[in-house]
Amino acid sequence: MTINFLKKPAYYFAALSLLSTFSGQLPAQKYSNEFLKIGVGAAGQGKGYAVASSMTGPQAAYWNPAGLVRSDHFSWELIAMHSEWFGGIGQYDYLGFSLPTRTEKQRLGMAIIRFGIDDIPNTLNLYNQDGTLNFDQLSTFSASDYAFLFTISRQLGQTESASPISWGLNAKVIHRRIGAFANAWGFGLDAGVQYHREPFQFGIMLRDISTTFNIWQYRFSESEKAILGLTGNTIPTDRTEITAPQVIFGFSTLKRFEKLTVSPEFNLFIYSDGRRNTLLSGNRLAADPALGVEIGFVSKVFLRGGANQFQWLSVPGDKRTISFRPAIGAGFKLNRFSLDYAFNDPGIGRGAYSHILSTQLKWGVGKNKNL
Repeated sequence: MTINFLKKPAYYFAALSLLSTFSGQLPAQKYSNEFLKIGVGAAGQGKGYAVASSMTGPQAAYWNPAGLVRSDHFSWELIAMHSEWFGGIGQYDYLGFSLPTRTEKQRLGMAIIRFGIDDIPNTLNLYNQDGTLNFDQLSTFSASDYAFLFTISRQLGQTESASPISWGLNAKVIHRRIGAFANAWGFGLDAGVQYHREPFQFGIMLRDISTTFNIWQYRFSESEKAILGLTGNTIPTDRTEITAPQVIFGFSTLKRFEKLTVSPEFNLFIYSDGRRNTLLSGNRLAADPALGVEIGFVSKVFLRGGANQFQWLSVPGDKRTISFRPAIGAGFKLNRFSLDYAFNDPGIGRGAYSHILSTQLKWGVGKNKNL
């Protein structure tokens, strides 16, 4: 395979990101497992991530596991998503599955998330000992992050009627791999609560409440270590990387008209890993708001919009302005099949917008025959 470096400058970005990972200079607690903050499903991304109180169905396992049980009783559900990030260099995929139990008040879920950058050039052996180039020794590798989610969600109360309060718990197994050079295994827990009593919905998502960890192991041959040393790169050693807990508060309301529904939502993301470039930031905590809205027509066609990652941006004249990351989306639902699309800005500029497409399918016997 021939790679034209001049036509694919994104490879340089990937290589620099790889070297940053190896050097270990970035605070692990602040930027650990960032791929798990991208979000899953086009419905949630189209609302600008403001879904902690309203998200239901199998993708709720990621946004707030308490919403998993708020589904069509005994139906089985499957959701799949694909998107490309950073101008197509990153491939981001999600597959989620939700199944019923013997009681209407409990559901189980399983999901896999993958974020990968493929065909990264490995130039460690590009030069011969005499300093000449040898492109026959140029190889490529992949940097891939995986997360496996196992979810339980249950409504409170013992009566047959639906309870306004539900809770959920995620167990996460994480695997990260950078070619043959490094890999990590990790584990973490999420928990969530939702309260639904129309027209109001409240939600709390506790992400990484167990301080999710990754145990990294590095493997370099002696010749590779020598090359890294000669080029001034630090040879990494095995280490443990910690992801600090995060709390998300959500509030939404649902207004019904004859053929129209309008549901605005406000979320507040609170980080516990120190100061960030957010609207509210302190030495220990930082807070980032998110806004979203969904408009539904006859419960079949949906329009969505939102904004998140509000930041202070310096401008000429020693002034500051507020920047944010916008998102829009749309969805279509027909019986037990739905298709959703979202379009947003990953925040790196240069027109590197991302398109997210997800589809959801229900089957089996449900009590609500219209779903």
